[in-house]
Amino acid sequence: METKFKRILVGVDDSADAMLAFDYAIQRAKETTAELVIVSILENNDMNVYEALNKDFVHGERSALEQHLLKYKQQAQAAGVKTVSTLIAEGEPGETIVKKVIPQVKPDILIIGSEAKKGLARHFGSQAAYMAKYSPISVLVIR
Repeated sequence: METKFKRILVGVDDSADAMLAFDYAIQRAKETTAELVIVSILENNDMNVYEALNKDFVHGERSALEQHLLKYKQQAQAAGVKTVSTLIAEGEPGETIVKKVIPQVKPDILIIGSEAKKGLARHFGSQAAYMAKYSPISVLVIR
């Protein structure tokens, strides 16, 4: 028996694995007529102290991320997903998604790639491991 999802949360960051997760999430959302929520995390720890204090820099980063998420949303809609929304949160990706995004969005499942785009975490898959371990919902890790 196949599970019918009402709301699917997918994390994106432009890594190859995240793109695979996004494609899979689109297919699952279409098959189950689920709402698709696309989330990306603005990682403030990647900014130096001067960048973080510069409101224009942070606003520019956020604005660029919003534009990028709009493209993901349009791609999902073009593929046939009826209900698509996007969300930007700030912080460490794994912890932010588990502690802030999931309680806010209330998805049935989280779909993520196994490797992150930036930082040391990409070598260890620690963000995916964190989410799989601590998420209060099922997590599908795509590789």
